[in-house]
Amino acid sequence: MSGTEKTSTTRRDLLQAATAAGSAAALLAGFGINPALAAEMGRSEKPLKAAFSNAGLQATWCAQGKQAAEWWGKLLNVEVTWFDGQLDAVKQRAAIDNMASQKWDFVAIQAFGIGTLTQPVQKMIDAGIPVIDMDTLIAPLDQINVHSFLAPDNEFMGASVTQALANAIGGKGKIIMTQGALGHTGAQGRAKGFNSVIKQFPNIEVLDTQPADWDVSKAARLWETYLTKYPQIDAAFFHNDDMALAAYNIMKAHNRTSILIGGVDAMPPAIQAVSEGRMFATVRNPSCRIHGGAIVAGVAAVTAGEKSGQGIPKHVITDGPVVTKANAAGMQWMEDHFLI
Repeated sequence: MSGTEKTSTTRRDLLQAATAAGSAAALLAGFGINPALAAEMGRSEKPLKAAFSNAGLQATWCAQGKQAAEWWGKLLNVEVTWFDGQLDAVKQRAAIDNMASQKWDFVAIQAFGIGTLTQPVQKMIDAGIPVIDMDTLIAPLDQINVHSFLAPDNEFMGASVTQALANAIGGKGKIIMTQGALGHTGAQGRAKGFNSVIKQFPNIEVLDTQPADWDVSKAARLWETYLTKYPQIDAAFFHNDDMALAAYNIMKAHNRTSILIGGVDAMPPAIQAVSEGRMFATVRNPSCRIHGGAIVAGVAAVTAGEKSGQGIPKHVITDGPVVTKANAAGMQWMEDHFLI
């Protein structure tokens, strides 16, 4: 992406300026964060050790989250160690078992599937380690005492993009939903949002709703089948942008680019695709806000004694907006600086 080198230099200069002043408070205030809160939360005087895991770094949303966590970690004196989930529940469980065998100041995890990591996470909680849950539930909040759950309203995201697609096709036609991993609570919410909108449009027919498990190759194979099987497809909703753009390449190869595409995450390639008209819309699942927020929450827990349910709510909603041509450039700038 053009401008990456300049953006990186700007971030480095800002970080050095904040460090030279002995505090990140001024920089955080420049980001719109209350200076008093910034000073209280502040940069840890001693280096902190944090362990992070998300569903799998093959997904661009997860890779961006890792970048954001590491950048905010440097800002606040946190050394981040990564345990890749590899888009596989069994492999992530092995990684989290390994994580739970070590000592950390705090931990942040996005589970590939609900209920798959409960035992090792509970082990860390029992050891007094604050565990921040990101994006999808490790387990229902009344069953595991995580420090906080930072996540968007997935039902809102699914509904808002589906509504935009339904409006664009005039409330009638044929649509396909390509889901993420069915055990992922975020995917479950997006499907619920999709269904809540579609039931209001009796003249829209849902042709298929198979999952592709966030896997771009699987999404491409599904869409090879769909384009052969269905002569008319008016719109398509994908649970993330990676799958949407993989399917677009198949549509282009079949000369079926009139299909309106909606995605989730508003990653930079999707923002560009919306700007260029290859995608109709996406919605921001704020990876930077979630992963960076987990760093902030962990530091505040360790250095300021912030308590779960008191200093920080048990559930923090981190919603981002629907992204169209009108706000795409601003969204890209916010992501470049790990703000949303």
